Amino acid sequence: MLDLGFVSAILVDHSFEEVMAYAAANGFRCVEIMCWPKDNSDSRRYAGVSHIDVDALDATAIKHIKAIQQTTGVYISGLGYYPNPLDANEEQGAYFRAHLQKVIKAAAALDIPVVNTFIGRDQSRNIADNLSKYAEVWPELIQTAEAHGVKIGIENCPMFFTNDEWPGGKNLAISPAVWDKMFEIIPSAVLGLNYDPSHLVWQMMDPIQPIYDYKDRLHHIHLKDAKVYPHKLNRVGIMANPLEYHSPKLPGLGDVDWRKFFAALTDVRYRGPVCIEVEDKAYEGSDEDVNSAILTARNYLRQFLA
Repeated sequence: MLDLGFVSAILVDHSFEEVMAYAAANGFRCVEIMCWPKDNSDSRRYAGVSHIDVDALDATAIKHIKAIQQTTGVYISGLGYYPNPLDANEEQGAYFRAHLQKVIKAAAALDIPVVNTFIGRDQSRNIADNLSKYAEVWPELIQTAEAHGVKIGIENCPMFFTNDEWPGGKNLAISPAVWDKMFEIIPSAVLGLNYDPSHLVWQMMDPIQPIYDYKDRLHHIHLKDAKVYPHKLNRVGIMANPLEYHSPKLPGLGDVDWRKFFAALTDVRYRGPVCIEVEDKAYEGSDEDVNSAILTARNYLRQFLA
């Protein structure tokens, strides 16, 4: 019922063909493929990875990408591009939105059902102000998605970890209260969630209930864990930068109750990709560590999957 995959950003030095071959060799059904532009200006971790160059997606490239999926038996669960479409720098925000348009059209050309991304946020402004900007710029993106038969999965990461994103973070879609506003402003069914439970954990929210509440908006699933360290939290408090009291972890090494998580997915009859997102710094020292991270997560999660 659920197809296990991973997010390709962790295999930054691999080609598309190598990523798909690795997935096939290690028993994965799918991969979320990163599609950042070649002249990307975002230097944060995991940004800038491009395993499909949508600017070079001609008929030959499309045929090749589809052939690789057939020969490996691994499909592309979604195209991923996670910039800040609501960037305070309007020129930068417009650039991000223009490339996102290209990714949406590339997904349609490749028969890939979903594009995963962020809403974005002006980190210096409040939620209401950002919702106003969202109402101005996002309808055009959703209209493109509708016209091309592509769903948009918004990852619910606040993009607030360190001083670089202080005080508000760089992604508006942080909570169910905000999601409700997003879906009220743009009621289109193509707009949904690329749901990641780990971000609710460190925000001190229930990561399971949203699966039930937003079952019709679950367009894609990320599997990542988070570990909150009570002794650190008790020292710095929730007003501190979030990485001062928590760490992203591999599934099974943090505080998500994965048995309840997968029980909820089956309760709501979710069918589709569930992709491991590796952002655990403990597994980033070498290529061997990265390989270990992917396979350790795979081995843990297999108990919940057929």
